[in-house]
This record gives sequence, structure tokens and C-alpha cells, in this order.
Amino acid sequence: MSWIIEKSHRELARIREAKEKQVYPYFKAFESGGIHSSINGQPILNFSSNDYLGLTTHPKVKEASIEAVKRFSCGLSSSRVQATTTAHVELEERLANWYGYESCLLFTTGYQAMVGTIAALADQDTTLVLDNLSHACILDGTFMAAGTPRMAPEVRFFNHNSARSLRRILSTRERKNAMVLLEGIYSLDGDEATIEELCKAASEFENTVIVCDDAHGTGTLGKGGRGIFEKYDLRPQLPVIVSTFSKTFGGIGGILLGPKDVVDHVKHNARSFLFSASLPVPIVAAAATILDMLEDHGEELVAELHKKADYMRTNLTGLGFDLGLSNTHIMPVMCRDERKALFTHVAMMESGVMMVPITYPGVKKGEERLRLNVTRGHSYEDMDKALELLKIYGEAFFILGGDELAPMEE
Repeated sequence: MSWIIEKSHRELARIREAKEKQVYPYFKAFESGGIHSSINGQPILNFSSNDYLGLTTHPKVKEASIEAVKRFSCGLSSSRVQATTTAHVELEERLANWYGYESCLLFTTGYQAMVGTIAALADQDTTLVLDNLSHACILDGTFMAAGTPRMAPEVRFFNHNSARSLRRILSTRERKNAMVLLEGIYSLDGDEATIEELCKAASEFENTVIVCDDAHGTGTLGKGGRGIFEKYDLRPQLPVIVSTFSKTFGGIGGILLGPKDVVDHVKHNARSFLFSASLPVPIVAAAATILDMLEDHGEELVAELHKKADYMRTNLTGLGFDLGLSNTHIMPVMCRDERKALFTHVAMMESGVMMVPITYPGVKKGEERLRLNVTRGHSYEDMDKALELLKIYGEAFFILGGDELAPMEE
């Protein structure tokens, strides 16, 4: 037991230091839901939320969840193998129809959906081809598959969003089949996949299929919010889509979309599905209610989000902020220094605005940033407040101007 304690203590050194200096930024406890909340009694305006269409706290969504609790209780105390309800089946059918795919399967989380799909489909005849900025769920699914006896696929990485690099990897792969793993929007950098170019590159090679994690594209891309395949009219080129309920759909849960046989295969082989608790029906009811809203008003909701994102982007760049690779509603405010990111976060929090810092090892050293997500739920007054504070603290901590901070006294 002692070695576990010693290891943990040693590897927590950076976190202890941040807490001692009162700049530790994570696991703050909100006292209510929504963009406007509070922490320790202080009002907080949250700009790190993934509630992109601002529907999580809608009264109809809450009401649907409450009614589901009355009918089914909070949970089902078992896996989907013996705890599937009519609510699960109905929502799977509706989602398949809304997205335009043959079949759908609901997981307990989006992370589990991606991990389980990769591990269920990859085998010794597969080369898994990953963007080098892939999300942890793609990496972990890949490593799980690679570490499974008698399955072990080949694993290769291509340069971020580079069709040329993808072609080079596919042309030198060692296995018969290839699965290219992409994201619709890369969540740390806020940039879309160069999806048309990547699909074209993949189509030039036999036995090559694309699996796309579109967690951040659902509700934000495409005219009706169906995601990146809708925006670029690429459904045939993107036969398997994974998404989530933890962003636009305001809860937790994973979505797998694809051909019926593929979805059925994952259903009967993904350990993260078979050996995990069934998605609680109150969450299913909430997602079904948000789907109602997307069916009825999706175009209006997405258009409003884009209008607000354009406003924020125009003003941020006008002030001189570096937004990195971003071309979406996710706008990393690049600080390129850990202390600048941490100090600015603390100052913003003290002024009632939350933008979570992303530092090493979440990003490479020199690429530290504040996470700024614009949502439909933000008002123009909210954005103006954030812009005013960013200008003040961006200048104070040399994010604007690029000078170095003075060394801290010991």
C-alpha cells in the first residue's frame, strides 16, 4: 500500500503547489445549473460550458425528466442487456431518423460510446489511423483495442487535419483494413476537421472507413444542427458517427449511428456498453425533449448560436487576442504561458466570469490557453462583460502585447 501513497504524493506535487498559491482552477462546485450560476455564494457567468444551444435548463426539459423519474425512478440498476426500456428504444429510433442513419445505439456516456465502438470493430486485420490531436476517448479506445490479445490492430497517427499526411499513412499501412478516426470539431482548439479533404483522401484507398466523433458538432454544425456530415453533405462518406448527450442534449449519454449490422455488432461486443449501467430514463426523457426542439426549431437555434459566436470572434480578434486554430464557437484564448493562463483565470473568477485554463499536460507547453465557449444561452451583455474583463486582464498579464511576467517571489 505504501508505494501507492508515495507514488500519488509525488505525482501530485504540481497540484499541491497550485493550491498553495491559490491558482488551482479545477473542480469548482457550482450551486445551480445553467450559464448563470454561483460558486461559494459568488455569482458566476460560465464561459466554459458545453451547453451550446442553452437548452439544458429549459422548463420543458426539466419537466420531462421529473415525469420520467415518477414512471421509471432515477436509475435501472442494471446494464442495457436486461434494463432496456421503451424510452431507450423510441429515442434510438427517433435519433436514427433525425440524423438519417439506419440504426442508433445509446451508451451511458459519449466516452464509452467511442471507446466501445473502436474496441468492438478493430482487430488484427485493422490499422487504426488517428489525427495527432485526437480526444482522449479516441486514444483510449485505440489503446484498449491494441492491448487486447489476438485483436491488436496496427496504430498510426497523421498530422492534424492533413490530407497529405493521411495519404502517406494509408499508403504505408501494414494491415488489410483501415479505420480513420476523426472529430467533427476538435474541442481544445475549436477547429473543424478538414473533412472534405480527408474524406477524399480516404476514398482513394481500398477497405478504408471513417469513424467520426462529432460530439461538438451536434447542435452546432449543419443547417439543422445534425453535425459536420450535414454541413458538408457527406453522410455516405461518414458511415459511422459517434456523438453525445453531454453538450447540446444537456445531460450525459453516448450516441452511435451507422448501418444496422455495424450497430448490432457493437451492441453485442462493446464492453463499455454491455458492462455499464443503462442510461437513466430521466436523461433519455430530457434528450428526447431537446430533440423535439431541434426538430421544430433547429435551424433558428443554430443560426442564433452562430450569430453570437461571430460577434464574440470579431471582438476578440479586434482586441488583438490570438484564437489559435479556432473557426467555430469554441475559441481558445491563447496565453502560451502557464502562469498567464492561471493568473488570468483567477482574476476573471474574482470578477465573476469563468474561463477554465488548459495547461500542460492537457496541451503542449507553450500552448496554454483559456477555454472560451460561446453558447446560444449567452446574452450580448454577457459577452460584453467577458470582453471588457479579458481586455483588462489580457493587458495586465501580458497576453496582449506578449511581454513576459516578472518572476514570482519565493
